[in-house]
Amino acid sequence: MAKTFSRRINLLPLLCCVWAASALCLDLSQLTNQDAARGMKGALTSGAAAAISKLGVPGGFLDNPKVRIPLPPALDEIAKGMRFIGRGKDADELVAAMNRAAEQAVPQAKGLIVNAVKSMSIEDAKKILTGGDESATQFFRDKTAAPLALQFMPIVKRATDRVGLAQKYNQFAAQGAKLGLVKGDAASIEEYVTHKALDGLFLMIGEEERAIRQDPVAAGSAIVTKVFGALK
Repeated sequence: MAKTFSRRINLLPLLCCVWAASALCLDLSQLTNQDAARGMKGALTSGAAAAISKLGVPGGFLDNPKVRIPLPPALDEIAKGMRFIGRGKDADELVAAMNRAAEQAVPQAKGLIVNAVKSMSIEDAKKILTGGDESATQFFRDKTAAPLALQFMPIVKRATDRVGLAQKYNQFAAQGAKLGLVKGDAASIEEYVTHKALDGLFLMIGEEERAIRQDPVAAGSAIVTKVFGALK
């Protein structure tokens, strides 16, 4: 009887250790969730800010072949003829105006993107963390593309309205849309530029995301390094 009692007493420290370990694992699990969310929010904020800073400056679109906005296909054919007769300056002026409009519009994205990051849940963070090289970029596109288009449109319109060729294109596109020859975002120059500006923004955010995943230390944040380093 004494031996049995002694064994029970000896088991108590072991049971206490098991209970303590279980409690510690729960705390670590919660901490991991918090780390995932904090790390992802830090990475997204950093990556988006870097993309916006590169695009929202003079030459951010115009001088970057990855995002430079060309003439709409329907207008490009007309521009070739204009260049042939020595009126290429009109087409070049419109290209410059379109790209400058995008450069002016992109900084407006910062507020919406920051709000999207703030609203991110732990589940969102986990999905993005393990979802592949552009899962964060897709999150931004899903959350912000529609409201960003509304913000970009008047800025783009003000910039392109000053160019005569843009007005001519809109008249041409309006007729083409009625006949089914011009569709979607090409129905007006401002819709076209807005669409292309968003494409350029998300392309650059995607590049920043891939860079952070490949080299989290370069992000300069301990929590980003910890969370993305765990994926290595």
